[in-house]
Amino acid sequence: MSVQHPIISVTGSSGAGTSTVKHTFGQIFRREKINAAFIEGDAFHRYERAAMRKVMAEAASNGDSHFSHFGPEANLLEELESVFRFYSESGKG
Repeated sequence: MSVQHPIISVTGSSGAGTSTVKHTFGQIFRREKINAAFIEGDAFHRYERAAMRKVMAEAASNGDSHFSHFGPEANLLEELESVFRFYSESGKG
């Protein structure tokens, strides 16, 4: 992470209040005249909702009870890391 281009990451399940936290940060940034960039984590899910339900059902039928929305198999973590790295270096992403 960069001191010049810091990153704040908020994660949580659907309904956990992450949108409320994002909104609160947005209000603080506006008040402090900080030009913030926001990235929606949903953009880095490997599967759309219907496909995810299917993949989870297949995993469960194969005895995999650990496959979830939060695991690396269900997300594009390399792409997310790349965006964070580029942003920390350039302030763009």
